[in-house]
Amino acid sequence: MNLEGKRIVVTGGFGFLGRAVIRVLTADGGSVVAIDHAAAPDDPHAPAAASLGGIDLADPTAATDAIDRAAQALGGGIDALINIAGAFRWETVQAGSPDTWDLMYRINVRTAVAASQAALPRLLASGDGRIVNIGAAGALKAGTGMGAYAASKAGVAKLTEALAEELKDKGVTVNALLPSIIDTPANRADMPGAEFERWVKPEQLAATIAFLLSEPARAITGALIPVTGRV
Repeated sequence: MNLEGKRIVVTGGFGFLGRAVIRVLTADGGSVVAIDHAAAPDDPHAPAAASLGGIDLADPTAATDAIDRAAQALGGGIDALINIAGAFRWETVQAGSPDTWDLMYRINVRTAVAASQAALPRLLASGDGRIVNIGAAGALKAGTGMGAYAASKAGVAKLTEALAEELKDKGVTVNALLPSIIDTPANRADMPGAEFERWVKPEQLAATIAFLLSEPARAITGALIPVTGRV
């Protein structure tokens, strides 16, 4: 994909998927700023124009400040926002806590809402803005222990659809990817007996994101795109 000149912000940019996305987008010509709740690494990701750590994106004030700093690092504007920031908790409904539902909502949905609201003035000014959210296949069919997580990712899906409708005549597209199990070291450690080759590779998700930021994808908005490998 040709992303030359695209100014891109990636939330959750210090994680395994975030790093893979940044590598692919910069290789395709994009300029990227990474934002994360974690502290900025001592050795920042070489491809990123800047790495902003310690950011609570669920806090609208913090999200706005981070997006402003990211825009400055990108020369004043933003063309695309990739909302990767999120978390997973396995917990049955019967034995679980309502606090987990609040936590999943805050980390998975509220961060995407606050980051999108903060970025929208610049995405609208871009004239060809893009938002890509990372949802989950579990939003369509939840399994045991996935109630709170799946409900929050269903929220991401509906956020995507609602915001796409709001913006469809304003030059900004909004789409979401719905991955199954992503092949990360953490997931391999949690499921050592699984068939890893069936899982979705981070680079495959990153390539799909790159397509959604490209000119050929300009007519796609409000899509919830399964990227499920062979799970």
